[in-house]
Parts: sequence; structure tokens; C-alpha cells
Amino acid sequence: MTVQQPLLNMKIHDVHEADRPRERLIRQGARSLSNQELIAILLGTGTKRESVLTVANRVLINFEKLHNLKHATLEEMTEIKGIGEAKAVLLLAAIELGRRLASKDLEERFTIRSPEDAATFLMQDMTSLQQEHFVCLFLNVKNQVLHKQTIFVGSLNASIVHPREIFREAVKRSAASIICSHNHPSGIPTPSPEDIDVTTRLYEAGKIVGVDLLDHVIIGDHQFISMKEKGYF
Repeated sequence: MTVQQPLLNMKIHDVHEADRPRERLIRQGARSLSNQELIAILLGTGTKRESVLTVANRVLINFEKLHNLKHATLEEMTEIKGIGEAKAVLLLAAIELGRRLASKDLEERFTIRSPEDAATFLMQDMTSLQQEHFVCLFLNVKNQVLHKQTIFVGSLNASIVHPREIFREAVKRSAASIICSHNHPSGIPTPSPEDIDVTTRLYEAGKIVGVDLLDHVIIGDHQFISMKEKGYF
């Protein structure tokens, strides 16, 4: 977590107005603020002896990781010095809104039911690339996309694409299956011997790990080939 140390011991009115969290959010947007500053805005004020930034930093330290805040209770919040019931309620309400937004995103995840769906998901970003990009989609048991990640950039060969890197990420994401894809800058998606070799290795590794390789989609110039459909594995 990022903590702006010079601000910790300063009262908010001692901070130049342009550098105060609320003013910076208005001027630069919420994404420009640190976790500490966002919490400070929710808290609104500090105590007689401590700035709101100091109290906000104490919240982060208490929960160690921002992710742990989603499990916070009212009792845990009010045990933090400088956090009364009113401020705790504001924080918990903001956390719950974030949880519901994340839940909504989960419900709206793109579902892949066919090679065409995978190509549609990937085509716009990959069809005009000037170098080869090897990308993996990590899917849940409903074939919804949990995560998309570029594994490497460069010419495809078996020595570069390491199954362990891909399946380590799959386990980390609790993925049930993966779809791999790469583009051919030539615009022609015909599989090369290297493409076939890499696909075979990934398919065999997936069987061992228990994470299925559903397809390897090769993207050309607004066209694609599914190696699964072509019978390569």
C-alpha cells in the first residue's frame, strides 16, 4: 500500500489546497489518489490531534491489505483510534457498494461458448498487431472470462511458451480452463509447425494439471482459425 509519509503528521488545513485529496480528486480524478487518500475522503475529518490522513493510514495498517477491508465489521472498525461509529458506517457502506459492483461485473463476464466467441473477444485488440502476441484467457466453470493476460510478445516457439507459467497463473486465478491465442502479423492464420507443437505441449500439460485447454485460436487479418476445430488436439 502506498502511504505519503510527508502528509501523515500534517493537519489537512496545513496541506496546500491543490494537494488535498478532495481537490485532487476533482481536478485529476479518483484514480490518481492513493488508498490512503480515498479513505481520508470517506472519513472527512481527523481528530483534534491527528489529521484525517493519519487516521486513514491507521485503517490501512490495521487491516494490513486493502483486500482485507471487505471482511471488516463495525466492531473492528470502531476499535481503530480515530474511527467512531459514524465514520465506521461510512466506510462499511463504501465497501459494500464496491462488493456489489464487483458482483455485478462477475454476472456480466463474457461467456465463451464457441471459437467464434473467443475470436470476437480477442479480434479487435489482436488483428492489427505488428508483432506476435501470445494471450491466454482464463475461464471459470461456466466458461466466463476471469482474466486475460498477454504471456509474451515475439515469435512463437516451444522454448518460449512455458506451460508452467501459464498454468501457474491458471491455478492462481482458480481457472477451470484456458483458451490460448496468438496473432499472425502476416494476416494469414494458418498454423505453423511451431503453433502445433506449442498447442500439443499445452494440451498435454493441461491434462496433468487438471486445467483444460479448450482451444488455441490463431488471429489473422479479421479472420481466425480454431486449432480445436481443425483437429490438432
